Amino acid sequence: MSKIAVLGYGVVGSGVVELFYKNKESILKKAGRDADIKYILDIRDFPDSPYRDKFTKDINDIVNDDEVTIVAECMGGATFAYDFVKACLMKGKNVSTSNKELVAKKGAELLAIAKEKNCNFFFEASVGGAIPIIRPLHKCLAANDITYIAGILNGTTNFILDRMINENMDFSDALSMAQKLGYAEKDPTADIEGHDACRKICILSSLITGKHIYPENVYTKGITEISLKDVKFAEKFGAAVKLIASVRKLENGKIIPMVMPMLVPYENLISRVDNVFNAVMVCGDGIDRAMFYGRGAGMLPTASAVLGDVIEQLKTEGNGTDLAQTWVDCDNSEILDDYKESSFRMYFRLAGSDLSAPEGAEIVENGDEIVFVTEKMTISDAEKLEADFTAAGAEVKSKIAVLEI
Repeated sequence: MSKIAVLGYGVVGSGVVELFYKNKESILKKAGRDADIKYILDIRDFPDSPYRDKFTKDINDIVNDDEVTIVAECMGGATFAYDFVKACLMKGKNVSTSNKELVAKKGAELLAIAKEKNCNFFFEASVGGAIPIIRPLHKCLAANDITYIAGILNGTTNFILDRMINENMDFSDALSMAQKLGYAEKDPTADIEGHDACRKICILSSLITGKHIYPENVYTKGITEISLKDVKFAEKFGAAVKLIASVRKLENGKIIPMVMPMLVPYENLISRVDNVFNAVMVCGDGIDRAMFYGRGAGMLPTASAVLGDVIEQLKTEGNGTDLAQTWVDCDNSEILDDYKESSFRMYFRLAGSDLSAPEGAEIVENGDEIVFVTEKMTISDAEKLEADFTAAGAEVKSKIAVLEI
């Protein structure tokens, strides 16, 4: 019988345990072998839990137990989780994680250890929650040259923008609601500033290039400057404001990953993704495009993805590593191009007198403020245009790119 350890008994970890025992019979049938959870690691006490006999506070109980061959890491963060996952991999134990920060920061190192120790480091749950995207990219779509990925990878920001769009709430009120409902943390910085989405697009970028892309090298802008006015003017333009994480592969072999708010025209399905749902559009030379959609977070959706990896590990236990799901470390300057050379139509909202839109622009509003969408230009040229408006006495209230695929 295979023995499993779960690291962390918070939202995701408790969901993994709950879902495992709820669906144990079907899980083991799909895995083709018997298995059980032997340990649950947590520093807290759970005397009333039906699984109280499985708890331990010492990672060494798990690391040094040869019966444990599969570990589900659900702790979060990149400090203790990194040390514990590394120790388990060094012992040849397969690891499944939902920890996007860990994968985005330490993925290359941990994948290399897994390869050396002939075990697997899986992380389907690190991007998109319940949405299967990691395995499809490196298996189902392996015959394709993936040229572009774009989508909504953070449910918290999508919920906030959805409330602004559909309930006319301003940003601060929508954020407060997200916190009350448990969709946003007390400190929501990682979500609203785009860091969470950045980690996820780094993981997808690393998968399609085979090179580790680090978050600190990716242009990232959150939604804190988006106003209710921008949301309403976007509607007049026939678009919805969404926080979009994307990566584009260029003809020179380099990539441009980025995270930023964008106007998504209604003809694009991503514009219709509401509430806490996520969506990822993948473009390749064989498939044209494919859309992946579903719940991007939550206890059971994320637990579902973690256990999907566990089942895969049970199926292949003892048969070596999945070499397709890997990447190597690199100097990011060798593979990243300048994001400012990306081209988009640009939405501008300006305040001031005697203002006019550039030639070829589509004017959305021409009252106390002038609002327009330009023809396609580089981000660099958009910054120059912004500087010209400012020099002419205008106040640039907003500058947002338009998503086009």
